Amino acid sequence: MSRFTDEMYETAATSSRGLVIGEPDHPARQTWGRIHALAKHVAGGLGAAGIGPGDSVAVLAGQPADIAPVCQAVWMRRAAVTMLHQPTPRTDIDVWAHDTEVVVRMIGAHAVVVGSPFEAAEQVLVAHGIPVVTVDELRSARPVDPLDARESDVALQQLTSGSTGSPKAVRITHANFWTNANAMLDRIKFDAESDVMISWLPLFHDMGMVGFLTLPMQFGAEIVSVTPLDFLRAPLLWADLMGKYRGTISAAPNFAYSMLARRLGQAPDGSVDLSSMRCLLNGAEPVDADTVLALAAAGERFGLDPAALAPTYGMAEVTLAVSLPSPGQGMVLDLVDPDLLGAMHRAVPSTRSNARRMVTLGKLVSDLEGRVVDEDHRELPARCVGILEVRGPSVTPGYLTTEGPRPAQDADGWLDTGDVGYFTEDGLVVVCGRVKDVIIMGGRNVYPTDIERAALSVRGVRPGNAVAVRLDAGQKRESFAVAVETNAIDDPAEVHRIEHEVVHAVVSEVGVRPRTVAVLGPGSIPKTSSGKLRRTHSASLLP
Repeated sequence: MSRFTDEMYETAATSSRGLVIGEPDHPARQTWGRIHALAKHVAGGLGAAGIGPGDSVAVLAGQPADIAPVCQAVWMRRAAVTMLHQPTPRTDIDVWAHDTEVVVRMIGAHAVVVGSPFEAAEQVLVAHGIPVVTVDELRSARPVDPLDARESDVALQQLTSGSTGSPKAVRITHANFWTNANAMLDRIKFDAESDVMISWLPLFHDMGMVGFLTLPMQFGAEIVSVTPLDFLRAPLLWADLMGKYRGTISAAPNFAYSMLARRLGQAPDGSVDLSSMRCLLNGAEPVDADTVLALAAAGERFGLDPAALAPTYGMAEVTLAVSLPSPGQGMVLDLVDPDLLGAMHRAVPSTRSNARRMVTLGKLVSDLEGRVVDEDHRELPARCVGILEVRGPSVTPGYLTTEGPRPAQDADGWLDTGDVGYFTEDGLVVVCGRVKDVIIMGGRNVYPTDIERAALSVRGVRPGNAVAVRLDAGQKRESFAVAVETNAIDDPAEVHRIEHEVVHAVVSEVGVRPRTVAVLGPGSIPKTSSGKLRRTHSASLLP
């Protein structure tokens, strides 16, 4: 028996809540019951295509109204969903097709379901020998009832952010889903009768797929969903929807809140209403304290409660949420001595003017335990910086790779998150950076996020577009370079000024000097499909 799908089907039978799509021009609403009925038709089509227990189905679609019934239908067949990375207008279609073929072979997909707006990709996929069925074809099939799923069935094979070239998929079971979803809802005190979710998140990313599609479909939440392209065209649409639908819960990466803060600062009084929002989750990339403070200040005119701003920590390997703050907690900063943090790897509280502001990310969700270990795998006490590990029933059993399956847990069930961080005495989680990105200079740990934050303070650097690149990794004298983007790339004097001021800002704020600074045009810095910086790939940009 699968508690995950049983709960979803019960929601369909009893809930009047649903999914709102089509904003801002053609809003329409479907109840979860209607989506369930559509899913039965899609499941019939999948069954006719030979999809059954243990199979894999890849999905290439952008519209939530297509993705919701397709995913539910795949689970009705006891199969696993993989949301494919989506091509954009700037994507090299031949490279995308090759990478997609590698992913499809890796997961052993029996078919790729293609829906709007990616119908043109069908011909490309078929040319690469990939079997394709369309959403329209599946919707017209005869309906079937769901198969009885099991807790151990794999529901989702979530591609990791860097899944191009050498992809990797995190395998999430029905039991993983149920456990983490309930832990999240318990922490944020979710109420299906009163909460309204607002989202533009991409559904090929775990924050969107798990948190803002699967979870509301499972528990019967009302959700208003637009696409990432809708948000990027008009960032204030996000705020408009919060007011129009009296939204209470939303989530996004840090860069989106930075964009929202700038747009709110330019908006006239009364143009949006943010007074109903009680939980704005900030995750999927490092949380910048200045961004949170800027949003609180810009949102004040529109009724935004600063206590609603909630820095979080999540990863696909635990289904979604690792840690969340309690409702109404707001951003909690941990002020620590920067010298002891870097040289002694200890987060010692400090009241000095140069204290480093570390954003806390709430406490671990229920059913998840964590620890910090050193390089020799010895557990460290509170405020000692080391490698974060977690374990519990929401942790993935393993990965799929091009070389075959690979376990994610050690013999005792611990997952190495790949992140460096610490716990406060009160159990708050702080993440300092990725293990692979930490720069070691003179025995001191230097975190790329600190370098990037300093570079972004320079006038003319495009928000969210600065990257620190580790050089000479593993050698005695590691170093680093900084690449930044500017809209003034054609102005040599402005480029020279930015180079000079980035060096000055990094030395002043972090106490280390970059070997070089590269000033680039817009769109130069490589990012993952979910918008995270690809630091290793950025090395090719350096002079």
